[in-house]
Amino acid sequence: MGRLSVDLCGVPLDNPVIPASGTFGFGYEFADIYDINLLGTFSFKGTTREPRFGNPTPRIAECTAGMINAVGLQNPGVEKVLSEELPKLKKVFHKPVMANVSGFSAEDYAYTVEKLDAEAQIGWFEINVSCPNVHGGGMSFGTSPAAAAEVTAAVRKVTKKPVLVKLSPNVTDIVSIAKACENAGADGISLINTLLGMRIDLKTKRPVIRNVMGGFSGPAIFPVALRMVYQTAKAVSIPVVGMGGVSTAEDVLEMMLAGAAAVEVGAANLTDPFACKKIIEDLPAAMDRYGIENLKDIIGGVKTWEKT
Repeated sequence: MGRLSVDLCGVPLDNPVIPASGTFGFGYEFADIYDINLLGTFSFKGTTREPRFGNPTPRIAECTAGMINAVGLQNPGVEKVLSEELPKLKKVFHKPVMANVSGFSAEDYAYTVEKLDAEAQIGWFEINVSCPNVHGGGMSFGTSPAAAAEVTAAVRKVTKKPVLVKLSPNVTDIVSIAKACENAGADGISLINTLLGMRIDLKTKRPVIRNVMGGFSGPAIFPVALRMVYQTAKAVSIPVVGMGGVSTAEDVLEMMLAGAAAVEVGAANLTDPFACKKIIEDLPAAMDRYGIENLKDIIGGVKTWEKT
């Protein structure tokens, strides 16, 4: 075990850097430009029971310090993922992979997880109850403790593999939702998904994306993500995977000090396909600068100000 190694729900990782779902496809696309086995793991494209075309275009737009997207969970459906996407992945990635799953009912989630469960390469399930870009599901589950717990319990019944629930920041009390998921059987919590945002094109007088509103991601949301990771990690006894605006090795260190056992990198992959590779390569030097010998020793290690 090297100085970058960590543990996520009992599964060892060579390092804590994980490309986030929706920003890394099914992995083999990036394998054409570098050896993706240097990653801790990655979370593959959000998968649903049936194929989804996604939202109409335009559905991605850049904005200050980030981007807005409303892709709408475009994916080929679980059957095609099993028959076409994962066999391609096996040829280029030789570690356990994280399966990101979405749905429109608790039964939907359970069906897709049960289908994927037999795939040996899947090491974890990341249950997305926080997508802001679909109607009749997605974020609606992640904004209610009871609904999030219902989905968690349904998935827990059909797999023995670690289940992480991915939460939305578009709530007033993220801790209560995280604790509800923990009580329902979650093995970990992933957060945060995108914030709900909007921009208007002054030339056309129209919103920059067809969906009007979409998920806002990128460096601008990092302080919000860090705060929510800190709050959640203090409140639950299961691992937290932190994400939201992460783009540097220093961001990874901050997330881990706040309580993250591993860290996902999202929008940065869309602006620089080598982002995760660079972060991993930069981590040892960043650790040296701040006197960190082993990453696993700093998880939740943020120091509070002493009262005077």
